[in-house]
Amino acid sequence: MKALVYNGPRDVTVADVDDARIEAPNDVLVKITATNICGSDLHMYEGRTDFEQGRIFGHENVGEVVEVGAGIDKVAVGDMVSAPFNVSCGHCQNCEHGLTNYCLAANVEGMAGGAYGFADMGGWAGGQAELLRIPWGDFQCLRLPEDAAEKQNDYVMLSDIFPTGWHAVEMSGLKPGESIVIYGGGPVGLMAALSASVKGAAKVMVVDRHPDRLRLAEQIGAIAIDDSQGDPVEQVTAHTKGIGADRGAECVGYQAHDPQGNEDNAATLNKLVSSVRFTGGIGTVGVFVPQDPGGPDELSQQGKARFDFGNFWFKGQQMGCGQAPVKRYNRHLRDLIAENKAEPSWIVSHNLPLEKAPDAYKHFDAREDGWTKVVLNPAQAA
Repeated sequence: MKALVYNGPRDVTVADVDDARIEAPNDVLVKITATNICGSDLHMYEGRTDFEQGRIFGHENVGEVVEVGAGIDKVAVGDMVSAPFNVSCGHCQNCEHGLTNYCLAANVEGMAGGAYGFADMGGWAGGQAELLRIPWGDFQCLRLPEDAAEKQNDYVMLSDIFPTGWHAVEMSGLKPGESIVIYGGGPVGLMAALSASVKGAAKVMVVDRHPDRLRLAEQIGAIAIDDSQGDPVEQVTAHTKGIGADRGAECVGYQAHDPQGNEDNAATLNKLVSSVRFTGGIGTVGVFVPQDPGGPDELSQQGKARFDFGNFWFKGQQMGCGQAPVKRYNRHLRDLIAENKAEPSWIVSHNLPLEKAPDAYKHFDAREDGWTKVVLNPAQAA
């Protein structure tokens, strides 16, 4: 089969690899029809993780079931399914408590949480390929409605960024009628803005500096805050009558940069603390890692950050963090899409064949204007 293979920093190619196949009775084999390039893929693409050469990227996947293992009894050949990026067994202690983001069976001993095509997340092959093996298929696969092909660009967001944006807002504690500021206007930040709007936020503010992202935020009624044009904390304060936002979401992660290009892994966290009111809540879904050898200083290389804990404590705020437990949300979000209550595909800028993936990674990594979300379609002719 064809698959996107990692060769080293900023070097990926589409190559012939061994076909994904059924390996266990509870496996499901899916022919991938849509798979996204995610912002978190860029950490690996840029060489900022220990992603192994020869592995396949891709954790945002939708496809058609083409084969099932002998132990599968719910999912059938021909079903269109969304596969959560979390690889999870459904039976361990964490999964039984809904914490599929920290499955105890999907990774090596001593590590919790698995994911397709992701560093340190269990070694599972990714879905930027023609075929994907989904383990524990009856538990993991979310079957899609009859409009799956028509709304594929919407449903493909269910594997990661829509639930992740929703999770950020959920962890922030947002209540209807409250305000929220979201740092980061990439795909996850825009999904957080959409989620906040669906949840009844009175005011949604998105902080970024890329005009195309800010335009997309405005299209769903959010207030665009350009941090290259002035202190974002002051801008948020002005929009909230000097009080600060009720809630905040961190959707940038450990490679945060200021408008001048200086990297600081604590920058957005500290600005959020200053932007959110006393006793407000913050949800953090941007990726942070225990070690970052490519970090700009010794502290960040150890996975540590200069977090302004004093201000955070003084303001009595609360913070939730971690990967999203996709299965907690994806069924409900699927139904919002099916009933035309949410259309996450408004961020999609490109639908491309798999063969175009290496070039698409270059454009997306460079944050070029107009490259906001790339969907790869392996069956599409080059």
